[in-house]
Amino acid sequence: MNWIRLDSEEQLAEIKAKSATTPQVIFKHSTSCSISAMALNRLERASVPGTIDFYLLDLLRYRSISNKVAEEFDVHHQSPQVIVIKNGEAIYDESHMGISADEIVEQASQDN
Repeated sequence: MNWIRLDSEEQLAEIKAKSATTPQVIFKHSTSCSISAMALNRLERASVPGTIDFYLLDLLRYRSISNKVAEEFDVHHQSPQVIVIKNGEAIYDESHMGISADEIVEQASQDN
């Protein structure tokens, strides 16, 4: 897994723009949560296509960005949480033990 660090609000505009041609995924990770650590570990061990960009957001360090993600993509904040973005919109989000690399890839690959 090649994570792109999400550490500025300006990146959200880039994510929206890039999502017109390439599915974008944001993983909101809590460094103090064991469930989040488990979800991160499962994602890092998964085989995912290089046709999806994966962003890692440390939501404890960048809480304001986490809040902006929820607002910008109209999703309820959760932790841990994964959000799939296509054509500037969140098409899928999941949290906790529901986070699955296979499901992320399936959702990102669908024609929306």
